[in-house]
Amino acid sequence: MSVPARVPRRLAILPFRGSRAVSEGLLTWTMLRGPTWIRLLPDVYVHRDGHRAEYHRMWCEAVALRLPPGAVLAGRSAAWLFGADVLTRDAPVTVLLPSPARMRPHPRLLVTRSPLPESDRTRFAGLPVTTPLRTAFDLGRQGSLAEALVAVDALLRRWVVKLPVLRAYAADRPGWPGAPLLREVLTMAEPLSESPMETRLRLLLLDAGLGPLTAQHEVRAGGRFVARVDLAWPALRLAVEYDGDHHRERAHFRRDVARLNALRAAGWVVLRFTVDDVLRRPDATVALVRQALAERRAAAANH
Repeated sequence: MSVPARVPRRLAILPFRGSRAVSEGLLTWTMLRGPTWIRLLPDVYVHRDGHRAEYHRMWCEAVALRLPPGAVLAGRSAAWLFGADVLTRDAPVTVLLPSPARMRPHPRLLVTRSPLPESDRTRFAGLPVTTPLRTAFDLGRQGSLAEALVAVDALLRRWVVKLPVLRAYAADRPGWPGAPLLREVLTMAEPLSESPMETRLRLLLLDAGLGPLTAQHEVRAGGRFVARVDLAWPALRLAVEYDGDHHRERAHFRRDVARLNALRAAGWVVLRFTVDDVLRRPDATVALVRQALAERRAAAANH
């Protein structure tokens, strides 16, 4: 069987079924066993230039080629495809199988099983996935409260799911596994949360009894916009912000200084926290916010 000198572009970029490439005369099995092609899954290959071991999209494409009828990409994989920041390093591809479908185990594969009506399936970016609504419903019932809330917040922020619709969907399915966790998540979900760490910081403060607080509050002074702060107690003019690593960049740092000075001039107190403050020093973080709240309340009472 003759093989074209140039590999078709689709084979040079995306994963493909080896058996199909061979049957179409594009490659031979001998070629597939050579150094140019990387075997990802049984009968699924990718060109070595398109191989990225940690590239989740590549693995989603590969797994989709092996899905049995009725199965879809789901969970964190579906959420990531919708644009939500929910993946950890080397995360496996999550697949949802309807009974009695089966898939061969693989280290890059996380297989889940659940009823999957046609209304909960869709196609996005060319791949079969759970709908955004079903994806949020599933992730809100899994893991810890923080993990579930982070996932739901991330999907809400992408505007692929609306909170009232998710609440109604969950209310119609009260007996599903993890439903109590989801109900708790839905009492705290915030579409305005801008990052997973901002969600974790908000949850830390709410768990400490420091709510209610307002997300992404717009500060104005004299009728003019001053800044938008991550979390706020507007009546006390107290703000809490999460600072990611990008705040260390010189240009960002300079903007932060000017912004912080403008907030102080408007009478606001701003507390800023890093990932270590949230994850490694949560008690100290809560204590600082609690003290600031007490001081602001005392100051307000004296005016």
